[in-house]
Amino acid sequence: MSGSVKTNVFILNKMYQIIIDGCVSYSGNPGSLYAWGYNVSGELGQNDLVSRSSPVQVPGTTWNDISGGLRSSLARKTDGTLYAWGGNLYGQLGQNDTINRSSPIQIPGTTWNDISAESIHSLARKTDGTLWSWGYNIEGQLGLNDTVYRSSPVQIPGTTWNDISTGTYFSLARRTDGTLWAWGCNNDGQLGQNDRVYRSSPVQVPGTTWNDISAGGIQSLARKTDGTLYAWGYNPFGQLGQNDTINRSSPVQIPGTTWNDIAAGANHSLARKTDGTLWSWGYNNTGQLGQNDIVSRSSPVQIPGTTWNDIAGGDVHTLATRTDGTLYAWGCNNCSQLGQNDTINKSSPVQIPGTTWNDISGGFDHSLARKSV
Repeated sequence: MSGSVKTNVFILNKMYQIIIDGCVSYSGNPGSLYAWGYNVSGELGQNDLVSRSSPVQVPGTTWNDISGGLRSSLARKTDGTLYAWGGNLYGQLGQNDTINRSSPIQIPGTTWNDISAESIHSLARKTDGTLWSWGYNIEGQLGLNDTVYRSSPVQIPGTTWNDISTGTYFSLARRTDGTLWAWGCNNDGQLGQNDRVYRSSPVQVPGTTWNDISAGGIQSLARKTDGTLYAWGYNPFGQLGQNDTINRSSPVQIPGTTWNDIAAGANHSLARKTDGTLWSWGYNNTGQLGQNDIVSRSSPVQIPGTTWNDIAGGDVHTLATRTDGTLYAWGCNNCSQLGQNDTINKSSPVQIPGTTWNDISGGFDHSLARKSV
């Protein structure tokens, strides 16, 4: 296992400017898929390398789950087939090579279910409950008890996997019995093991009633079935919601018992309550908290509105839908990842045209969203 603590994270930081969380994916009614933002590696799926400042459709009409990573994208169709496109330097497209693709290309198999694309490694679950990983593996984030890169999916032991989420150099997954497991980089305690020891195989996070999970840049979020919310890992900007900037290597509760959906960005966090209110905390250098300012917060603060639905944290931008199917974006827009036909940062939610938006995912500096049929 690598002895570097933050070295590798900041090597990636220099390569791509800043750390990304791409672990958010959702599922719902099948439909058309749209992408926008930076396209240097073909991550928009347009068969070119031209960036877009407004949503453009990815070919196909039966897309289901979607997940945006760093310079790459994953999406599943209703027939259980899985596709990837964009950057492929470490085999994160699952094609048994390292060739970039600017159009969707199928990963072998027809029973894929959940998906999660991080910066440069990917996870996907099949309908039989098996879990598969591929891509970059320098810190054991593939869960295969080694640090060998894989350019094709390989199975992680077990057959009762449920939810999955990928962070920067680490992974989270939940089993059907409500247990939560983590593996990979642990330089700031993001594996929840009360230490900073890296793991190349899944290790259990204490507890048995875990529900939703979301891995951020170097922090983890997880919700229990009773509506309580917990966070652990890196915390220099208050992204753990503890009203301080102290790292935690074990789960700590964020106040409240009616939390519902959760989403972790690179250094900011989001959560929705059962009443439809949306809350944010952590780093806010480009307005990614939606507070009409660039002041970071170490405790949850409400974003205006009470009809929020799906939420997704990109690197330093945020996406969210409302119950009426409208889509909003805010935060960094240097690569037009907010879909506003410009490159101006927004510190409050701004609407992206359309009213039938369904699933959403924020990548490094590109965005994905699906419309209902």
